[in-house]
Amino acid sequence: MRWRNLRATWRDTLLLLREFRFALLLFVLIIPGAGVVYFLIARWAGEPLSGVQEAIFRVLALTFLEMPGDFPRHPALQMFNFLMPLIGIGLLATGLLDFGIMFFNRRTRQKEWEVAIASTFHSHIVLVGLGHLGFRVLKHLHQMGEEVVVIELDPDRNLIPSVKAMNIPVIQGDATRPNTLEAAGIRRAQAIVLCAQNDAANLQIAVKARSLNPNLRVVIRIFDDDFAQALEEQFGYKALSSSQMSAPTFAAAAIGADVTQPLMVEGEPFSLGRVFIGERSKLCRMTVTDVEQVYDLSVVMLKRNGASDTHPAGTITLKPNDHLVVFGRPEHIGRLAHDSRR
Repeated sequence: MRWRNLRATWRDTLLLLREFRFALLLFVLIIPGAGVVYFLIARWAGEPLSGVQEAIFRVLALTFLEMPGDFPRHPALQMFNFLMPLIGIGLLATGLLDFGIMFFNRRTRQKEWEVAIASTFHSHIVLVGLGHLGFRVLKHLHQMGEEVVVIELDPDRNLIPSVKAMNIPVIQGDATRPNTLEAAGIRRAQAIVLCAQNDAANLQIAVKARSLNPNLRVVIRIFDDDFAQALEEQFGYKALSSSQMSAPTFAAAAIGADVTQPLMVEGEPFSLGRVFIGERSKLCRMTVTDVEQVYDLSVVMLKRNGASDTHPAGTITLKPNDHLVVFGRPEHIGRLAHDSRR
């Protein structure tokens, strides 16, 4: 976290420098230039200084209303004592003061700071919509160790402290605008989860996000079951309808688990899920029994080298590129999917 804050501070400082580049460039050019002129005039007027460095120091001090040494005798040098404070006030008025305040007090630029933090994320999940469902999805993703950037047009003030306690940046803006998606790092993200209550807005955001990142996994909230199925078939989105709107299901789908519609068993949701075991997965060298015990679910199929084994023996050791089909709670499937990639 400390390294991320350092990177964000550097990124934010670059943005500040870009914003105030004219005032800073003017300051950098005027002070040394005026110092050289002061040195030459002083030598010509018979009041030589020890070097150009002393002249630049005198000019810098005069700029900030300080009197270094004795008042000069020559009128040309005396003019510097009156002109440089005016130039200094002008430079401060054109942005240096604001730059200093914003540099040392970043809380005054909360929105820019959140964008700077988001710029340090990679292979993260962008979550749009911090309502009731969105916040619960966020908590599940955070518990699984996923990195998340939130976009919300009008964040609920009651939820913001809880989100900040999880060190999750919240970009306040309209996710239908490409610049807002860019600020959330959509080009570097692995997935976007759309939890807004407006189907049309969710679909619009999904299309724009996929255009910015063609490899993006899209999990979209859609209230109509038939429309959700059509989106999956035609666009490859993971569309969850009103009958599937549970936070664990959204979270599991966001990290790549292929999860079915929950089946209620004595009031508890259970799903089938399919996960792929990556080369660096922590599941490698675990047995089927280990997986069932650690993640509290049942392995119903193991697919390896094109062959499917239903109800595989508990002693079988898992390998990279295996596919597992499991049955359990969506949050447990999500945790398994998270670990299968690491």
